[in-house]
Amino acid sequence: MHMEDVAQQLLYEIRDGTAWITLNRPEKRNALSEPLQERLSALLWEADEDNRVHAVVLKAAGPDFCSGYDLQKYDQPIPGQVDHRRGRAKFDDDSWHQEKAQRLRMALFDMHKPVIAQIHGRCLAGGTDLALLCDMVICADDALFGFPPARSQGSLPSHMWLYLVGPQWAKRLLLTGDSIRGVDAAQIGLVLKAVPADQLDAEVAALAARLALIDADLLSANKRIVNIGLELMGARTLQRMSAEMDARGHLAASRTRFNETVRSEGLKEAVRQRDEPFGDPIIKL
Repeated sequence: MHMEDVAQQLLYEIRDGTAWITLNRPEKRNALSEPLQERLSALLWEADEDNRVHAVVLKAAGPDFCSGYDLQKYDQPIPGQVDHRRGRAKFDDDSWHQEKAQRLRMALFDMHKPVIAQIHGRCLAGGTDLALLCDMVICADDALFGFPPARSQGSLPSHMWLYLVGPQWAKRLLLTGDSIRGVDAAQIGLVLKAVPADQLDAEVAALAARLALIDADLLSANKRIVNIGLELMGARTLQRMSAEMDARGHLAASRTRFNETVRSEGLKEAVRQRDEPFGDPIIKL
């Protein structure tokens, strides 16, 4: 993938005191490739440095916010060490790569300015890793949140679920990989608010406009004290442990079978075999 392609996959605009970052890979349901994640992190820090910006909105083009991480790399065997560089075959190498990718996402948590996630359609797997690290999440009533890869491929490489919904709901969602609609996600605290899809743009724009009225230095102070509180509750340590735990999860036999199916029958078939036994129920309150 060339850098010019990555630039087209992320739209960036500053308007009315807000930086609008749009995932723009709709033909791939905004799947997160490694170059895209690197570019997104760079744009977040660019917005954080820009004195015109009070807050950031992270949204997406197309029918879905994000289907997760780009899994096309699994159509090849997991690489070992090449030219004195880490592969992914060993546990420590895998953990190292997971932590490297996590540092890119942590820009959402670490940057001084607040980030609003605007979610529509599917927000699955890696999409939730982005959304739940944002400061506030507003979604469409019919948006869909879940982490289906927890059924066979590993554990979550980022983990804010516990802090947002508590241990029981976190376990209910993650031990099954089941999904939940936006309207119910708001009731359990996974998101701040759910609104009808045709009102989503206006709802997010109104909140961003209110943030734009506040001195950016004050926004920073109030975001950071809350996030320091989360750190005192172990949130940062838990993120690091999550990356390592995902590497542990990658040692599961089900993960090996999933990768073998991707290579022999394709990603679509591997996902079908993963999800078919569950019938993909949507949790309803």
